[in-house]
Amino acid sequence: MRREDGRCNHEASKIHFKILNRKDGLPVKSAYVDEETGDVVEGEDQVKGYEVDKDHFIKIEPDEIKKLKLTSAHTLEVDSFVAIEDVDTRYLEKPYYLIPADGASLEAFSVLRDAMANKRVAARSCVVLYQRGREVLIQPFQKGMLLTELRTHDEMTSEKTVFNGLESPKYDEDLLEIAGLLIDKKFTKFDPSKFEDTYEDALIAMIDAKRKGKAPPKPAPAPKENVIDLASVLRKSLAKEGIKGGTKSKGRKSGRDAA
Repeated sequence: MRREDGRCNHEASKIHFKILNRKDGLPVKSAYVDEETGDVVEGEDQVKGYEVDKDHFIKIEPDEIKKLKLTSAHTLEVDSFVAIEDVDTRYLEKPYYLIPADGASLEAFSVLRDAMANKRVAARSCVVLYQRGREVLIQPFQKGMLLTELRTHDEMTSEKTVFNGLESPKYDEDLLEIAGLLIDKKFTKFDPSKFEDTYEDALIAMIDAKRKGKAPPKPAPAPKENVIDLASVLRKSLAKEGIKGGTKSKGRKSGRDAA
């Protein structure tokens, strides 16, 4: 897609690349081929298979899978309710809006939504999404509800394996004040509409330059060395934001002031 100014339009979709033949620049396509004959196998001749022994498969037909999904594909059975504040947000993965199936179920939907909101609870359930049974969390959200896919416990890396041995060092209290001032200066409301994909923007700029026959934009230089003097970095950040001070905590006097 192109905008009126000729640049790539990525508001409706992300950048997608096609694989080309480097020799002639033409697109190539993937295909399933028979491992023994090398012949291309068309979609209507493909079937899922589960390998029970070496080179021995059980064929699973699409209709057999569809029958397993019928119940959970059309109903949501609540397993239990949990307090919203007890939900570990690390397990939340992908949200979906949830609305009543029809007008007849609107009253029951609204009653359950409002009761859950009053109790500040979310419901646990399981649905089939993309041919997989997924644990989900359902919670009230404005006029409807929000259904969020959950990661399984096996998919979550234990924090103990990451934070084990990590200690909290002693630091100058002045650094805490400086960091607090910087946070106050940059504090704002959570607004996802302001989020930017800098990598996507860089791709678009590079594509535009190539289309116009120009040299691609120069990438940002990599840092020359690791940051060691945190105090200096924080003070420079404050100066950049137009904040003065941050050398001593409020209510405390420096040695010169006390003299």
